Amino acid sequence: MSDDFKQPEDCTDMREVRIGVDTTDRELMELLDRRFGYMRAAARIKPDRGVVRDEGRKAEVIDNARADAAARGLPADRIAQIWDELVETSIAYELAEWDRIRT
Repeated sequence: MSDDFKQPEDCTDMREVRIGVDTTDRELMELLDRRFGYMRAAARIKPDRGVVRDEGRKAEVIDNARADAAARGLPADRIAQIWDELVETSIAYELAEWDRIRT
C-alpha cells in the first residue's frame, strides 16, 4: 500500500483520491484472485460438470450483494448487475477449469 494512501474521508486533493482508487483497485484484484481460486477449488471438488451451474446459488449470491450494497447506501441494483456479470464469469471460468483438469 502506498505511503500516500488515505481513507476517502481524509483526502484533500485529487492526487490522494487517485492513489486511493488505484490502491483499492489492486486490493479488489487480490480479492478477485482469491474468489477465482474458490472457483478452481469448486471445479476440482464437483464430481459432475452439470452441477457447476446452480441458478439457486447464483440468485442467492446476487441477492446477498444487492442487500449488502443497499445497507451500505450504495447503488444496489447496479451492483447486483455487476455481481450477475461476476457470477457468470465465475461459472464460465469454473467450467473451463473443470474441463482442463479432466482432460
